[in-house]
Amino acid sequence: MASYTVIHEKAEAFYDTFERKAELQGQTHYCPGCGHGIVSKLLAQAIDELGVQDRTVLINPVGCSVFGYYYFDVGNVQVAHGRAPAAATAVKRSRPESIVIAYQGDGDLAAIGTAEIIHAANRGEPITVIFVNNGIYGMTGGQMAPTTPLGKKTATSPLGRDALNEGYPLHVCEMLNSLEAPVYIERVSLGNSKQIMHAAKAIKRAVENQVKGLGFSFVEVLSPCPTIWKMQPVEAKRFVQDEMAAIFGVSNLRDRSKEAQPRPAAAAAPALEDLPRLLDLVNGSGVEGAAAHPPQELDMRIKVAGFGGQGVLMLGEVLAEAGLEAGYEVSWLPSYGPEMRSGTSNCHVRLAHHAIDSPLVSRPNVLLALNEPSLRKFLPVVEEGGIVLYNGSEIPEDCVRSDVRMVALPFTQLADEVGATKVGNIVMLGALLEATGMLEQDRVVAALKRLVHPRFFELDLAALARGRQEFRGSAADDYLWGV
Repeated sequence: MASYTVIHEKAEAFYDTFERKAELQGQTHYCPGCGHGIVSKLLAQAIDELGVQDRTVLINPVGCSVFGYYYFDVGNVQVAHGRAPAAATAVKRSRPESIVIAYQGDGDLAAIGTAEIIHAANRGEPITVIFVNNGIYGMTGGQMAPTTPLGKKTATSPLGRDALNEGYPLHVCEMLNSLEAPVYIERVSLGNSKQIMHAAKAIKRAVENQVKGLGFSFVEVLSPCPTIWKMQPVEAKRFVQDEMAAIFGVSNLRDRSKEAQPRPAAAAAPALEDLPRLLDLVNGSGVEGAAAHPPQELDMRIKVAGFGGQGVLMLGEVLAEAGLEAGYEVSWLPSYGPEMRSGTSNCHVRLAHHAIDSPLVSRPNVLLALNEPSLRKFLPVVEEGGIVLYNGSEIPEDCVRSDVRMVALPFTQLADEVGATKVGNIVMLGALLEATGMLEQDRVVAALKRLVHPRFFELDLAALARGRQEFRGSAADDYLWGV
């Protein structure tokens, strides 16, 4: 009779030693009976059998499997909680020859990461996702997970999960199966040896699909968690085999790997020199006409504030676009409430001849306040020697600061005289330009032409001129400041 020798040895895809702890370099951090160790072994075997170790990039999650990079001798990326599919998408698109595997638990994938997994699957990203479902948060102490069975007590459902209070267990495979793009979706279990052998085949198939250049592949693994469920390992396996499988049916939900065609290669990224044309920043509408170097040294930290509907964000955007046109470094950061009108609104604008370290303006040297609440809110943080333009007939007495240069003009009323209340922001812009000389007129006009509707362009030009005129003819003659 022929003799056979069966040798079980560590997969090549694992490191020879696990160096997370100096005294325990032969074992993982997983609890006795934990399914993560089994899934890791099955995944490493699949990588070995397919010969893709040198091409594989493992996206490590937050959760019990967070230390995967200590165990798998492949490319590793550690990501924030729930973001593995998004990171996997980036890696696969930037390095399409790689085999990219996102490995996640139920709290990671099915709670904070729900959006990422749904949209990655819906796009058919050619990645492999391994989803370990043990029905509870393991690493953080046993809170209820999206997949916790009804009636089960956890740290955050001490009376048992109630459908009316916490909702039903989330069926991720079924949810993804409603999408058009995925190629392969299967749910397997680690309840017994036969199920583990089938799980090995499913995981290999999911990785192999990517080797063949096919689309999105997803394997959900029902896994025991003896420590957090407070069960003995054998009891935890029975729980998976009987209770978990009764809720989450073990089955192949989709396998289109035979008829699926390899995804075409992504189009090459445009050359850097083509970007201005693709972004419509040439032919007199942007970068092509911009100054090669800023015309003067400048460091303007501008806060624009008012009610929603007063054109606060537009005013900031025009400043930023005109600054870019003039060759300055610029940034524009909006901040606004949910209201379309009458809510508060402000934006941060920076224009500088040097690199900008942050778009946030916490100490403005220019405040453009389109209403009194904004004046009161932001005036205290204006830098000494700064400029304040206020939309009003006069500065409120308790808002006067002798260490800043303040001018009040009724910009909204002036806009009415020009022809439309809505251009009060542009009237204020004209006054600012006249007061500071910070930007050339033609740069601002070019920015307005790009940003406003053509039927409002002439009105905005009139508003800009009116703002300059009012500043020159007002008591602000004493405030003709250079920058």
